[in-house]
Formats: sequence, structure tokens, C-alpha cells
Amino acid sequence: MSKVRIHKHEVKGRNLIFSIILNLLITIAQVIGGFISGSLALISDALHNFSDVITLIFSLIANKLSRRKASIDHTFGFKRAELIAAFVNAATLIIVALFLIYGAIERFYNPHIIKSGLVIWMALLGIVVNGISALMLKKDAEHNLNMKSAYLHLFTDMLASVAVLVGGLLMKYFGWFWVDSVMTILIAVYLIVVGIDLLKTSTKMLMLFTPEHINIKEIVREVHKIRGVGKLHHIHVWHLNDDELHLEAHLDCSEDIKMSEFNNLLHQIEQVLFTQFHINHINIQPEFKKEDSKDFIVQD
Repeated sequence: MSKVRIHKHEVKGRNLIFSIILNLLITIAQVIGGFISGSLALISDALHNFSDVITLIFSLIANKLSRRKASIDHTFGFKRAELIAAFVNAATLIIVALFLIYGAIERFYNPHIIKSGLVIWMALLGIVVNGISALMLKKDAEHNLNMKSAYLHLFTDMLASVAVLVGGLLMKYFGWFWVDSVMTILIAVYLIVVGIDLLKTSTKMLMLFTPEHINIKEIVREVHKIRGVGKLHHIHVWHLNDDELHLEAHLDCSEDIKMSEFNNLLHQIEQVLFTQFHINHINIQPEFKKEDSKDFIVQD
């Protein structure tokens, strides 16, 4: 297997550790504040914050595992650990959201008097803490699906705190206590939307689906332009993780060439696949007049 060297963005685990500590503190504060004030939205926000603590711990473990070197028993190392973390984190977003909706509907028909002043201060605290945590992970989230799942948990928590703040102000100045349930449902719907999107992305990677930006037919057309290439077939393209995009295929050579000549041919193919399709791990099996299926996609 040939690997094209690329610059990798280094994900900083210490940002996760700091975010875990901040979210644990805000969770404790919001639970206490929620019970004292009687606000379901605040308790819901606290539960979401607690799910973030679990999420961030899981993401931290996955990040540490992904750095382990490959071995005889684990030839790919633990690089896919972060994909599993992203999948689980996305699923928890959706599950938490469903529980929030159930509690909000029940509270909507049985509204409680809520101490809105405490709700407002706790919401402001949540906005600050989650805003700082999300900002710390934003850069890493652009390069890593695991970090994106952690970032989304924190970012949605910040939005949830904004919603709780708005609800607290409306309760304080207008006495609209039913707003607490409405805000909870809005928070939950947003969690479901972002959770489903992340769940779909991580599932496609775990199932080794062809990445959406990859066009197999376009790959074949470009590779076939190279002199000496007969037919590229039996093609598989998949993400190992966020950084590594793999391709393996069989290549019919147009002539019975020497190994050194094939190396030159392979180098040209690697350059095309990397520059045009960002594929950085390439495994090509050379063939000459071999009798096998020549279809682009072959079901073994």
C-alpha cells in the first residue's frame, strides 16, 4: 500500500480536558438551580450538559486510542475509535432530545411557578461556559469528526442556554411560564437535527461507504488517461478516519512491463488520485491479461 504524505492537523486533547472540567461545574450548578427554581428547561439544559461531560470523556478516550501505533494484532491501530465516538455521541444527542420532548409536553399541560431570576443567572453562566468550551474545540472540529461531535454538543448547549435565558426573561416580565416547555422542545428539535446529520456521516464512514465527494467513474476516466494503463477495475474507496482516504483496485496493464516500469506508472496514478481526489492511501494490484471480472465494482 502506498501512502502519500500530507500535513495532519494535530488535535489537542488538553482542550477536551478543560472542557470536561467546565461542563462538570456548570452541570452541578444548573441541577441545583433547576431544582430550586422549578425550571424544567434549566434541568433539561443541565442533563444535556451532563451528557456533554460523558461525551467529552468518551471523545478524549477515543482521541488517545487513535494515537496508538499499529501492531500485529491491530494492523490499522485504533484510528477508527474516533468514528465510533462520533457515532455514539450523535446517538446520545438524539436520545437526550427525545427525553426532553417527553418531559416538556408533560410540563406544558401542568405548568409550574418558576423562580425566573435564578433561571436567568444560570442561563448566563451556561452561555459563558459552553461558549468558551465550544470556541476551544472549533478549530479541531473542522478537521476531526470526533471533535466535531464534541463541539456540536457544546455549541448546542450554548444555544440551549440562550433559549433558557429568553424563556427566563419572558417568565420574569410577562409571567409566561409555559415558555419553559416551549423552549425545551425547541432545544430538543435542534438537537435531533444536528444529531441525525452527524449520525449519518459517522455511519457512512463506519460502513465503508464511498465518500460523497468521490465519483468512481471520474476516477476511472482520469486514471485511464495515463499512458500504459489498460483498465482500472475491482475498485474500493473508503475513509479509514477523517485524515485517511483509501483506494484499492486492480489495474490491467496494457503491456507486460517490468516492476520498475510499474513503479513509475503507480507514481503517476498516485499523483492523479491525490491531487484531484485527495486520496492518500493507494493499493493497486497489477495484472496483465489475467482472466477475472473487469467491472469497476465487484461483489466478492
